[in-house]
Amino acid sequence: MNRVLVIWAISVLSSSLSAQVSPTSPKAARVRIIQGPKIELAKEHLTIINWTTNNPGGSPVHYGIVHYGTDPHNLIETAKSPIRLNADHSSTIFRVRLDDLKPETTYYYTVGSMQATGESDGANSSVNHFTTP
Repeated sequence: MNRVLVIWAISVLSSSLSAQVSPTSPKAARVRIIQGPKIELAKEHLTIINWTTNNPGGSPVHYGIVHYGTDPHNLIETAKSPIRLNADHSSTIFRVRLDDLKPETTYYYTVGSMQATGESDGANSSVNHFTTP
């Protein structure tokens, strides 16, 4: 009896999990940043940057990407954060946390996003900057 119950539970769970996977939605003709980027939080050793784009579509999982560094011409560090798109929303808010920053240091950065496949959405910001406290 317990074996039947376990098999039934696995069957129900696996069908529930597969039902939660979002299908690929139509890609936007042109992805653009419609708000930001802006500094959401700035501490001595970490900063959170957020921005909003029109909904990029494509794969359900995307990544917000921040390229940053202390030289505006050499943004050698990268931080990224996953997000699951909601096809019913017209925009997507990306938030990326930058860790292990040096206090009282000016950092330069650009933001963008990409699909889980690594394909860029094509919307990238100009170079911005912030200074850690």
